[in-house]
Amino acid sequence: MEPCVLSILGKQFVRAVSTSACACGKRNFKKFPIYNKRGTKDFKARQMKNPHPDVPIHTYGTRPIGYKAGTSFMQIDEMIPEIVVPDLTGFKLKPYVSYRVDDVVQPAMTPEELFGAVYVKKITEDFKMGKLGPDNQPLNPSPEERLAPEEAKEKVLTIRTDIV
Repeated sequence: MEPCVLSILGKQFVRAVSTSACACGKRNFKKFPIYNKRGTKDFKARQMKNPHPDVPIHTYGTRPIGYKAGTSFMQIDEMIPEIVVPDLTGFKLKPYVSYRVDDVVQPAMTPEELFGAVYVKKITEDFKMGKLGPDNQPLNPSPEERLAPEEAKEKVLTIRTDIV
């Protein structure tokens, strides 16, 4: 069939009829993965019997609970996830906190505040009653005075959260 050529103002327009489909370039199917549900029924059946090593088995984010040894699957009980849910009977708090609640912001605790919260009361009582020994050490130290610095800080932080 001879194409029809039309020329208007120096431009040529070609009109032709084609009986074959347009190729529109080369197709590269290697970049389109066909694992699991994207393949045909025949492809899935072949993958179940003899999986192709280049086509990965996609698990969609689930963790395996065993391993495949030859044609059989070996389940490992330690790999099965165990969901531990606490018993909330008699729990008094509600499970919802409103977004309208003001943010609680606590400034960093200074050493002076820590000393005042834990030790000042006992030291002033010992001083007024004359129960301080040489070098102003207490004769009968209280449990608070025996605390390590980390334990004292933890105790004060729990007291501050109870007040707020």
